[in-house]
Amino acid sequence: MSPSEDDPFPELGDDEGDSPTAEEFARRRLAKPTQQTATMGARALLQRSTLGLVKIAPGKREVEYKQDVDTVRRNFGGLRQVTIVNPKGGAGKTVAVLLLAMTFGQKRGGYVLAWDNNETQGTLGMRAQQDFHSRTVRDMMRDLHLFQGAQGRVGDLSQYVRSQGEGMFDVLASDESATAGEMLTAGAFAEIRDVVSRFYKLIFVDTGNNVRAENWQAAMDATDQLVITMSARNDSAETAARMLDHLEQSGRKRLVREAVTVVTMPPTRKDIDLPAIQHHFAARTRSVLLAPYEKLIDSGEPLRYSALSTNTRDAWLKIAAAVAQGL
Repeated sequence: MSPSEDDPFPELGDDEGDSPTAEEFARRRLAKPTQQTATMGARALLQRSTLGLVKIAPGKREVEYKQDVDTVRRNFGGLRQVTIVNPKGGAGKTVAVLLLAMTFGQKRGGYVLAWDNNETQGTLGMRAQQDFHSRTVRDMMRDLHLFQGAQGRVGDLSQYVRSQGEGMFDVLASDESATAGEMLTAGAFAEIRDVVSRFYKLIFVDTGNNVRAENWQAAMDATDQLVITMSARNDSAETAARMLDHLEQSGRKRLVREAVTVVTMPPTRKDIDLPAIQHHFAARTRSVLLAPYEKLIDSGEPLRYSALSTNTRDAWLKIAAAVAQGL
């Protein structure tokens, strides 16, 4: 190659391997980490009492809290689906979907959807905050032609999802009628997912109790992170364990190994075999975390993030961080 004809920088030879690069020069613009000082708890109060003259490092709890927030906020590199499962009713699936969506929505700032993929009647829409409409996934299925190809904007989608306000996420509810029509198919799940994936970065899928249902199986096939929920009871845990057997036998061993297990605690720990539950699921899944008892959750009323106790919000942030690590 003639330097004068083809090389735009003839003054830079091939033997200048030790010379600084443009990338190294550009790194000087990277933001330098600020000095960490306490912003929570007694350490923050003490620091404020000195009018900022004394800098006090954050305590262990605050450091862990900020690390969890950073983990939840990190870039996942594309659309991710988190599927929450346990074939037993009352295992805390719907609550987990809402609290995870709330936590990710609060810390990430939106683009989060909670989707009730129950094959018939579901309760996600009942536990969520109400919106100006009561449309469900069946209304969206009927109008899917409006979103074919490049059609459909986020404003059009708002006619089918329910905004959760301060929660910073949306809900796509299942049919709330006990006499709904035919069960959802795998094809219907795929079509709906194709539409919502244009508008959301993170989708939390609530599932029904029939592991043989087409839409349940379709949700498993599209899952990036599995979350197993249960109450701290032997029947709830045993049902979850048998479901893991089913998933492993159907070729989904990796999904099980990387799953996060969430055990919801009752008002009292009397007469529960918590160590046995923790031991079993710790041996089969990536992480086992406890969700504290919360009276608001137990009431069955719609959930609002600001009404939750600090203890509950912190616990679900820890759970959300464990989920984010798998995304």
